[in-house]
Amino acid sequence: MKKISQFIAAATILALAACQPAKVETSGNPLFQDPLTADPCALVYNDTVYLFTGSDEIPPGEDGFRMTKWYAFSSTDMAHWTNQGVKLTVEDFDWASHNAFAGHVVENHGKFWWYVPMVLKDSTAITHEGFGIGVAVADHPLGPYKDALGGPIICDTTANSVVLNIDPAVYVDDDGQVYMYWGSWNEARYVKLKDNMIETDGPVQTVEAKNFFEAPWIHKKGDTYYFSYAAHYPSTTEYSTSKSVTGPWEYQGVINDTISNSPTNHQAIISFKGQDYIFYHNADTPTGGPFRRSVCLDSLNYDANGKILKVVRTKTGVAEVK
Repeated sequence: MKKISQFIAAATILALAACQPAKVETSGNPLFQDPLTADPCALVYNDTVYLFTGSDEIPPGEDGFRMTKWYAFSSTDMAHWTNQGVKLTVEDFDWASHNAFAGHVVENHGKFWWYVPMVLKDSTAITHEGFGIGVAVADHPLGPYKDALGGPIICDTTANSVVLNIDPAVYVDDDGQVYMYWGSWNEARYVKLKDNMIETDGPVQTVEAKNFFEAPWIHKKGDTYYFSYAAHYPSTTEYSTSKSVTGPWEYQGVINDTISNSPTNHQAIISFKGQDYIFYHNADTPTGGPFRRSVCLDSLNYDANGKILKVVRTKTGVAEVK
């Protein structure tokens, strides 16, 4: 009888355990405690999400952006991320001196193009803040990357460029035409790129978008283009929509509120296995601050009319995608 009772008890425990819901793995926010990461860009390739970030390197207690390199991370389920290491640095560009600010990676023609802003070495090309936007290319999202042009595509001397030529965002439209958006200090620009991805195709155009400050990003859902960006300073993330990648843009509102410990607010938006996601950064590590930021990840949702719902920022991040 004792053995039968033990057997029944064990079976009961197993049955109860089987009825318990499986533990849900989540990404957590920030995604990484170390290294410090900022200014996210992400793309989906072969069922894998690749996340590219800048790196805040200023020591705790000091002010100012010290950024010399970019990292890559990867995930197949959104919850578990692998640090793939530093994949690009200022030193990879002979023409650049410092300030590895927000970059953007895009796939086209079977290659991966990493557009990055840095300050130029050539003082004769500096008439404002001295940033130029260059591009590196690789055969795989994780590289190796090499300078594709040997100089900047956009810089201070480019007609109709802006005072601070940073935050490139490149979009390949359905017809194959490539557009590069960028901007800061309340001015946004775009230009067509040639099929070779390293030359402009026509004049630089001014973008009219309410409250624009910096950090442009383009994504498309259905037949609607969404133009999101950092607005004001300290920044919220706001957005406008259009039926064309070049506008005109109709303002829609705020999707991510100001971040208490980070006046900058830089987003990346992707769709992965039926769900949209937004990457951004805050300063929630123990030694975090305005110049020591860390990338976060939450779900991005829409109402029945296709309007983006305000982001609910979480500590848990997003659930594992099975």
